[in-house]
Amino acid sequence: MENETPLSAEQSLQLIEGMINKAKNRFSDDSFLYLLWGWVILICSVGQFIILKFSLFNNSGMIWVLTWVAVVVQIIYLVKRKKKEKVKTYADELIGFLWMTFGISMLLLTYILGKTNTWAIMYPVVLMMYGIPTFLTGVVMKFTPLKVGGISCWALSIIATFLAPIYMLLLVAIAMLTAWIIPGYLLRNLYKKQVN
Repeated sequence: MENETPLSAEQSLQLIEGMINKAKNRFSDDSFLYLLWGWVILICSVGQFIILKFSLFNNSGMIWVLTWVAVVVQIIYLVKRKKKEKVKTYADELIGFLWMTFGISMLLLTYILGKTNTWAIMYPVVLMMYGIPTFLTGVVMKFTPLKVGGISCWALSIIATFLAPIYMLLLVAIAMLTAWIIPGYLLRNLYKKQVN
């Protein structure tokens, strides 16, 4: 057994401060992004449903340009957050890579489905994919609302196979409520409790 040098008072305080910062950061960063993406996708899916249902104009898919605005907002947010970040845990890094993988997969999926013109399966597959990072993030964070949100996405992906594509848009909106918006507000409340 090696002889370990005891920590000085200053080192002990730094260690404690680091642990407190890790705990505070656990819920701080995620609520904004869940709410941003939850609301943007909900607005786009309901908006496209209304445009299609009432034949408001021909290119209903243009509403999804809002997601590019969300990408810009997310990049600005992440750059600012990185400057403030004091401690980054392994779980934070894992969740970050998980969502990055999800984003790349969604871009590839959209490209592939557009190229192969197989849009009929798009919404069930997208709903299934929404469930993966949502559920796994809930597991890593030990946050049940995200786990439930992921499971609800998977259930909605099955339901989507029984509906016409226009109504699948409403399932996407429901998925955003259960998987990202409600957990996002719950995360925000947890963070406020931790900070106070």
